[in-house]
Amino acid sequence: MEMASTSLMLKACNLQVKLNSVKPCRAQVEGSLVTGRPSSSVSASVLENSLVDHGLSEADPEVSSIIKKEKERQFKSLELIASENFTSRAVMEAVGSCLTNKYSEGLPGKRYYGGNEYIDELEILCQKRALAAFHLDKKKWGINVQPLSGSPANFEVYTAILNPHDRIMGLDLPHGGHLSHGFMTPKRRVSGTSIYFESMPYRLDESTGLVDYDMLEKTATLFRPKLIIAGASAYPRDFDYPRMRKIADAVGAFLMMDMAHISGLVAASVVANPFEYCDIVTTTTHKSLRGPRGGMIFFKKDPVLGVDLESAINNAVFPGLQGGPHNHTIGGLAVCLKHAQSPEFKAYQNQVVSNCRALANRLVELGYTLVSGGTDNHLVLVDLRPLGIDGARVEKILDMASITLNKNSVPGDKSALVPGGIRIGSPAMTTRGFKEKEFIAIADFIHEGVQITIDAKGLVSGSSKLQEFLKFAASSDFLLTDKVSSLCSRVEALTTQFPIPGA
Repeated sequence: MEMASTSLMLKACNLQVKLNSVKPCRAQVEGSLVTGRPSSSVSASVLENSLVDHGLSEADPEVSSIIKKEKERQFKSLELIASENFTSRAVMEAVGSCLTNKYSEGLPGKRYYGGNEYIDELEILCQKRALAAFHLDKKKWGINVQPLSGSPANFEVYTAILNPHDRIMGLDLPHGGHLSHGFMTPKRRVSGTSIYFESMPYRLDESTGLVDYDMLEKTATLFRPKLIIAGASAYPRDFDYPRMRKIADAVGAFLMMDMAHISGLVAASVVANPFEYCDIVTTTTHKSLRGPRGGMIFFKKDPVLGVDLESAINNAVFPGLQGGPHNHTIGGLAVCLKHAQSPEFKAYQNQVVSNCRALANRLVELGYTLVSGGTDNHLVLVDLRPLGIDGARVEKILDMASITLNKNSVPGDKSALVPGGIRIGSPAMTTRGFKEKEFIAIADFIHEGVQITIDAKGLVSGSSKLQEFLKFAASSDFLLTDKVSSLCSRVEALTTQFPIPGA
């Protein structure tokens, strides 16, 4: 008995010696991560063949230089494109992290690849924060955070609930709608959505600049769409969700809201809530929400019109239309959704709307015609046609003066390339700290740029073509260079007083 006990003790001691002689893997890995070099135990041949891991400025000075120039442009310019914003340093850190290295096809707990335990944890956290940010009950609403952007998210919804050639209705692009809602012309099906599905637009009442819900109801009754889409890319007012719900129910259609532009405003409860009336809500994440460049799809948990939306939409995202999700984007999205629940974020969104209204009021004082007469959200749409000028020419001159906005169609336009208006948004410069006073100054800067454009158009002799105007404005013969330079210097004197987050 004693000999057996002694033998067991010796075996235990030998096992302990062997265990103590094993070097833990974690210590080697941590040493490598800290130093950026292989441990000293790695053979010389491995050292010779190892990849060199330089920073960007050393690895690719050309790309680094371009990024620096773009950063300087953003810092100096008035960024007024309504679909743009400045994201935070924290979001940038997540997007530029090791999350980009991992492949993770499928949903949490149902991945095709191994090694996804922390990716699962991250995506589940992002889903929880998305529901919380928009004040949703997880028993009633589900969420997919994998869409790569807004247009893919929309097409994934169409794939989930429609058959090829089913009928849809969305706001017409020249009236403020979005390409992915089914835009087509008499000669061409422009959007992929209009190729695979039959699209009938609804429009604005041109006398008011507001959605013509009466005509939408009449058209829907005749057209019998399977899906009605709310949402826009250049509509300065809120949508009448109760009215759209009533129309959708009357014709047996799904009701979807694409809130890409206003998702930050919705999260902060400063505009109407589409979740009270819609079956599905999609959004981008990089506009008023101030996140990374991605998309989300929210869907009701209960079946709608006999369709299990959760299963249908998740399957449409993967494997239907996407492969592995962009985990670095989901990481950045989780960060921004946490911020979206803060008091600071709500104050920011209220300031976005207040700034936009100050801009709109000043433009009206200066004599400009605004589509719908004003704004309820983050953008204004200016009709330049009464001034005998178009948005394309104004965009060019303002761009030369470090004022960045975009030409945009207005109701009644015939050309998308030479539209009659400009779209101006407030989120980006509000992020940089602009208040109402600065947005009134922005209106004055834009007015000065429009006057220069009108003068420049009069100097282009013998041609009314846009390309001739653009060529003249970029030439050494442009006689208004001093006026543009003066405007530019005053714009940059203002913008450079305000920092850019993350830069």
